[in-house]
Amino acid sequence: MRSPRLAVLVALLSFGCGPKEDNLDVLSTRPVTLPDGSQIRAEVMIKPDEVARGMMFRDALPPDKGMLFIHDRPAPYRYWMYNVKAPLDIVFMDANRRIVEISADTPPCTTKPEDCPVYGGHHYEQFVLELRAGEAKRLGIQKDQMLTF
Repeated sequence: MRSPRLAVLVALLSFGCGPKEDNLDVLSTRPVTLPDGSQIRAEVMIKPDEVARGMMFRDALPPDKGMLFIHDRPAPYRYWMYNVKAPLDIVFMDANRRIVEISADTPPCTTKPEDCPVYGGHHYEQFVLELRAGEAKRLGIQKDQMLTF
């Protein structure tokens, strides 16, 4: 009869094997299903400090990846690009996850914070998806479509 400890050891060692994607990365992301049924993976931002930091000081998002901001209630949220390194597409959604506005190819702000323009805030949004610049167009994401996550 084999030792149960050996089976547990093999199981633990096998946990690190498999796809190259980092297990922690998978845990902090969720799939976002696009209108055509394709999916991207989005890092989820819920806590106020995460939402405030967003893409600041980070490299560009890879294709088919995003950052999903989940606000606790609908409101006219405004986003800015201060200390963001690469241009982004910013997709604003209402409480039903319907796209109400897209700020495409939004440039980083390289001036003083008080001189940075803001984007969005024209509707009551609850969810915001940031993508690499040009991804919304490439993926066929348009106003009035619904995303699922």
